Amino acid sequence: METTLLNRITNNPAILTGKPVIRGMRISVEQILKMLARGISHEDILEEFPLLEDDDIKACLVYAANMISHDVERA
Repeated sequence: METTLLNRITNNPAILTGKPVIRGMRISVEQILKMLARGISHEDILEEFPLLEDDDIKACLVYAANMISHDVERA
């Protein structure tokens, strides 16, 4: 399941200078995580970005968790 979700996250130097984005769109993982941190609901995010799907938001969370996990392993 995680791998399937993570396939939604892409990096392309031509899109947002290579930041992780959702399915090649100009919507960054960082942007979605910041919205969630501000307490914006999944439903409101999906309303603001109609091309997003619920699994895209889940993918952002899995991506962030994996990044933190790798940081802890290296420490």
